[in-house]
Amino acid sequence: MGELIAIEGADGVGKNTASRGLCATLQAAGRTATVLGFPRYGETVAGVTIGKMLAGELPVPVTPHAAAVLYALDRFEWRDALLEAQATHDVVVLDRYIASNMAYQGAKLGGDEGRALMDWILALETGQFALPRPRLSIYLDTPWDLARALILQKAQRSYTDRSFDEYEADIALQQRVRGNYETIVAADLLGPWKVVRASEDGAMRAPEAIVAEILSYI
Repeated sequence: MGELIAIEGADGVGKNTASRGLCATLQAAGRTATVLGFPRYGETVAGVTIGKMLAGELPVPVTPHAAAVLYALDRFEWRDALLEAQATHDVVVLDRYIASNMAYQGAKLGGDEGRALMDWILALETGQFALPRPRLSIYLDTPWDLARALILQKAQRSYTDRSFDEYEADIALQQRVRGNYETIVAADLLGPWKVVRASEDGAMRAPEAIVAEILSYI
């Protein structure tokens, strides 16, 4: 059974670049590896709905609990594919996973309510939906001002033509998300965590340096 390595962090910190770089490096070293990213926009019922939500196209408001269920359901719909990938590869690199749901939805409430929601999501995804826990999760830490600039450099997303989606445009939310990740990491929720600084002296580190540090923890 292959190992699950989750790459986590707020928007614009380079999760996709790090995930694909890690996968390519593992493959070059002779390991079988693949990347699975969440949400599965356009590929699951929940993924399509999440895309519309982030694009501001849903005709009804979405509560934090409802959004949490959508993100969890997206993974549940893809669970068989995830387990198949785990069974046929040495390493499955996850570009966002359960902790992302916890950090973002908890940030919408904050305080004790937010922490209770994070615990509820953890129980939902690993309990009722029986999604496997990662062997290791990596938190890519990058200041918001730099991350915001990097969001503008992203390629066109499938779910919106806007520069910032609903979550990315909310600066206060992004700051609370970072605080939630720090809480999750400190408590080793979902399993062990390592923090990787994605930037240095006001600029992003080279992707190769980030991947090398991640590899040192695996």
